Amino acid sequence: MSPMLRVFTALCSLITAGALLTGCSSTPPSDPANLCSIFQEKDSWYVAAHRAHERYGVPINVAMAILNEESAFLTGPRPSQSWFLFVPYDKEGTNYGYIDPLNPAWLTYVSEHGNVFTSHENFEDVLMYVAWFMRQTRTVNEVPFTDAYNHYLNFHEGWQGFKDRSYANKDWLLTAARRVQENADRYARQLMTCNLY
Repeated sequence: MSPMLRVFTALCSLITAGALLTGCSSTPPSDPANLCSIFQEKDSWYVAAHRAHERYGVPINVAMAILNEESAFLTGPRPSQSWFLFVPYDKEGTNYGYIDPLNPAWLTYVSEHGNVFTSHENFEDVLMYVAWFMRQTRTVNEVPFTDAYNHYLNFHEGWQGFKDRSYANKDWLLTAARRVQENADRYARQLMTCNLY
């Protein structure tokens, strides 16, 4: 085999291996209803959750419940919620990654942290953003960290939207917020019994 062909073959192998690893790292946990199981399966998520907790003081169970509701722990493209002449668009969101954050808040977060490589498709980046958003919510709208229901309404509607009660007639959103609170409560009970490390 010629040296050029060997180099080309090696490069192809590296690209293929990289693609496989990327695909594996973005698979959702097998039991998203069990936080202990999630962290046992994805130990890097456990580390990321503790970093977010240490940096922002937010309860791990609440941040993870919000993230579960937003994406079911799936990353990658998601359907746009808005259409114009059969073309999908979304004025406020980005429609990819673990979350679809409101762009002004995401851009504020990125500029405050000085990392232009922050990505909606990186679990730790996203969890740090959720934790940062929760801390801002506690400051702006005085929502206690343990109130997963109202944290989710803030996360979905934005701080001003929450103040304006833009969620009031959105039964589907109120149902989702109740689900976030239920998941957060279950996650909290599970965390007390986890035997992780």
